Amino acid sequence: MDEELRSLTERLRRESGGTAGFDRLLATEDHDELAEVLTAPGQPLWARELAAFRLGRAGDRRAFESLVLLLNHRDPPRCASAAHALARLGDPRTARAAAALATNELRVAYALHPVRLLVELRAPESVPALITTLERRLRPHDPYRRVALACVEGLGALGDARARRVLSEALAHPALAEAAVHALARIPQQQPR
Repeated sequence: MDEELRSLTERLRRESGGTAGFDRLLATEDHDELAEVLTAPGQPLWARELAAFRLGRAGDRRAFESLVLLLNHRDPPRCASAAHALARLGDPRTARAAAALATNELRVAYALHPVRLLVELRAPESVPALITTLERRLRPHDPYRRVALACVEGLGALGDARARRVLSEALAHPALAEAAVHALARIPQQQPR
């Protein structure tokens, strides 16, 4: 059992009270049974999360909507497990959904995992979404420094020259300056023509 599944299993076992239903969902190899949990009324959140996580890691796109909802959840461990499963799902809608969540100012408190997912996906939407999110975080007294730092580090990892301007602006923010220096160093210099 890998670390992500072990962590999710321990958390959801506690949340479920270690019921027989939990053990059944953890053990089943029947994707239809897991998918039914996502649409059946009255299912507890732990059951929906476990089913979506397992389907997502298996590449079953029926998990997409549930995983996107969990990616934007107020509970960081749920966001992290959803991001992990979405990165492995292989659904072409994932990057667009993560970009929408990362750039949604009404939900910026929950943008950390969508930002990290965009970096992992390296999709066409990734750099523009991270630039937009970081620009908004450079306002005075912005309380979302962890999101800003994730954007700076992510833009450095992506190494796209379009990020040079916003990373240069981040240098003026003490909490981001060191990371911005490292990120800028990772962006290839433009070649003279």
